[in-house]
Amino acid sequence: MTTIGFIGSGHIGSQLARLAVRSGYDVVVSNSRGPETLSGLVGELGPHARAATAREAAAAGDLAVVTIPLKNIDQVPVEELSGKTVVDTNNYYPQRDGSIRALDTEETTTAEMLQAHLPSSHVVKAFNHIYARDLTSDPLPAGAPDRRALVIAGDDGNAKAQVSRLIDEFGFDVVDAGPLAEGWRIQRDTPGYGPRLDRAALTQALADAKRYRDM
Repeated sequence: MTTIGFIGSGHIGSQLARLAVRSGYDVVVSNSRGPETLSGLVGELGPHARAATAREAAAAGDLAVVTIPLKNIDQVPVEELSGKTVVDTNNYYPQRDGSIRALDTEETTTAEMLQAHLPSSHVVKAFNHIYARDLTSDPLPAGAPDRRALVIAGDDGNAKAQVSRLIDEFGFDVVDAGPLAEGWRIQRDTPGYGPRLDRAALTQALADAKRYRDM
């Protein structure tokens, strides 16, 4: 894997692009407003970055990151992401996304919704429970004491292994929450959402998580 395509380049997307370039990857960034609006970010990232449309970014990436408001996931390119690992960083905020019944009733999760939209891709939930600013301030080398951990969830073992390697390269340990359906354990308002936790503490936070209906 040499190129990561970004569908969305806001706070989380731009920070992940910085980490990717820092780790030696090429990045293709996109947003809903057009490549020309990303000239500042590309200039900062340097020669290993370029801006494109969402379809072009999806096609160019060996792996893709979807980091857009949840209400817009139907706009994520499908054909261009077929067969690829797709990282889902999204969270559900009703005040921004509008009410989504299947999420309100907890019949599904945000990552499962993206997986349904991308039936030929391998969606992995990651990076949704860390503040954007912490992505570039908290990384530590593997084996460092008190290294921060991040959660993944996914239904494809190979895709999860790929994302786990990426997270390790970015400077974080990994806690595997299991299949996509378990991604609710790291949604907003759960114990692991937000704070800086090492692997043991984050594992416990996942175990302590409660459904909204049980809070």
